[in-house]
Amino acid sequence: MLSLQSNTHQSWLLQVAGNLNEILVDHAHCEYKAAATAMSIMGTYVDHRDLVVAMTVIVQEEMEHFHLVMKILDERGIPFRKQRPGHYGRELNALLRPHEPDRAVDRLLVSGLIEARSCERFSLLATHVDDRELSSFYSSLFETEASHHSTYVRLAKTFASDEIVKARLNELSAAESQIIGRGNPLPRMHS
Repeated sequence: MLSLQSNTHQSWLLQVAGNLNEILVDHAHCEYKAAATAMSIMGTYVDHRDLVVAMTVIVQEEMEHFHLVMKILDERGIPFRKQRPGHYGRELNALLRPHEPDRAVDRLLVSGLIEARSCERFSLLATHVDDRELSSFYSSLFETEASHHSTYVRLAKTFASDEIVKARLNELSAAESQIIGRGNPLPRMHS
């Protein structure tokens, strides 16, 4: 369902355990970046009505999640601040092909894979974090993130055939698996 070719390594859970505040700050960054990405896609492909409508829904949901994370940060006295970004998103976006409609397919599929990995990570946090409030919070995000993944994959099929999209999703998913598998010394949602 999520198009991922690997599962998160246990080392990420160990990294999270000692850096939960940092993960929460990064999660807030991820939510507004997801909203910004959906806005950018919408602006680029404004002549695709179904895509525009779907992106507005994703933007609203991502901003709602951003505000929920910010509320948790505020309640816990954790300042929202700039962070040095990890390599995950940058490396995935470097895989985008330059010419249309291939670029549209890739932008949508990369966005979908990021949502899929977030979904998988939220599920792990829901089951492995001892904090009941956070466990419940991350559990509540799973369904929305999974729907974002499927929306992006569905929309990619408006730019190319089902077979082409499936083949490219398989290629990008393999690359995503390698990128996430390298890990990151920085505690991040996608490290």
